[in-house]
Amino acid sequence: MEYSILIVEDDQTLAENIQAYLKLKKFEALVCHSAEEALELLKTHHPDVVLTDNSLPGMNGIDLIGHIHSSDPQLKVIMMTGFGNIEDAVTAMKVGAFHYLTKPVILAELKLLLDKTLAAQRMEYQLSFYQSRDVQSAGLDAMLGNSSGMLQVKQTIRQLLDAESRMTDTDLPSVLIEGDTGTGKELVARALHVDGVRRKEPFIEFNCASIPAHLLEAELFGHEKGAFTDAKERRIGLVEAADGGSLFLDEVGEMDLALQAKLLKLLEDRTIRRIGSIIERKINLRIISATNRNLEQMVEEGTFRRDLFFRLRIISIKVPSLSSRGDDILLLARYFLNLHSKRYGKSGLTFSADAEALLKAYHWPGNVRELRNILEQAVLLTQAAIIVPNQLAIQPVAAPVYHESVSFTEREMHEENLPEVERILVIKTLNKTDWNVTKSARLLGITRDMLRYRIERLGLIRPER
Repeated sequence: MEYSILIVEDDQTLAENIQAYLKLKKFEALVCHSAEEALELLKTHHPDVVLTDNSLPGMNGIDLIGHIHSSDPQLKVIMMTGFGNIEDAVTAMKVGAFHYLTKPVILAELKLLLDKTLAAQRMEYQLSFYQSRDVQSAGLDAMLGNSSGMLQVKQTIRQLLDAESRMTDTDLPSVLIEGDTGTGKELVARALHVDGVRRKEPFIEFNCASIPAHLLEAELFGHEKGAFTDAKERRIGLVEAADGGSLFLDEVGEMDLALQAKLLKLLEDRTIRRIGSIIERKINLRIISATNRNLEQMVEEGTFRRDLFFRLRIISIKVPSLSSRGDDILLLARYFLNLHSKRYGKSGLTFSADAEALLKAYHWPGNVRELRNILEQAVLLTQAAIIVPNQLAIQPVAAPVYHESVSFTEREMHEENLPEVERILVIKTLNKTDWNVTKSARLLGITRDMLRYRIERLGLIRPER
């Protein structure tokens, strides 16, 4: 017996017929002949679905549904009502019924409706599980790190959340989270939501680079049936789904100019219009966006709207790269080692001293995401209790190469911070070539793309002539 159904029906013949049919279909089926009897049974028995008639001796079905919904809102109830009594069905759904059937009951239709009801229930349970899991793994407490950069990020979040808790209206400021790929921008966005005043409302996340540009508008704003060739039914967009909560737009710099205009309108008017609709809908949500691109540079190049940039960046949070976080690297490495050890049933794993030295010296172009993935591979493949350097899928870091044509001051030559040495070397090389990226990359012995990545990661801007 996979699922349990409670049948509340005073017509004994009908109740027995439904019970026999459901048992044939591998359901457990119990029968009550009154609402009072059902409520008493529900104190000790927990069915998956209640199937009830409305016309019962004593308390009627609508009142029974009201009692069930107030004590157990997750329990699904289906109302059976006489043909033509649609008003009763509507009333039943208003007080908490999931659906209704008209009599005479067609057993095949009942089976289909039960399958639909149980599927909806499973979906709700799964959603509840994931929401609970997300809350547990989100928030400020989930942001590991004691480096100055991370402490500044946490302090900014706390100050913002404290200010928002005292706001007299619900129009929370937009937040732009900036940082390299893999630094944990999503974690910052979740902390803003989970620890904020909208924590009980939806948190909808969308990566603007995940689908083609021509489909992005429908995904965000929804569409009406027939709005375009494949619009076979009405569909709400992610903006409407986030109503009351937070919408997190990751990689917002990938959005094209046409859609940027629509996003700007949403930010200014708090209204949307589905594709193919003439009706504007009022929306109350908080927009959090993130990017690994230099939006200010894109504004100067004309590929990102200046007005949208300033509307998105009312509050700016910059997430530091992993290579600049010092001892946070080992803190996170040990956390991921423990996490993956539990996952793969390999308790007691530790790093050798050489492995820890390599982890700290590596420049981590993929940041925290790269660290997590490398350690998962190491845990998965290790046969020993100690992780050594050759088990980490990274190359030992060579000492920085100073090109003979680039001179350093005495103080710079004694700089021991590897990221700062890299910064000095890149700046000096760029200045020597008058910021010619091709020539600078050739001098440094790297590709143009690698140099452009470093320029963006280090936040370097060509000085005015």
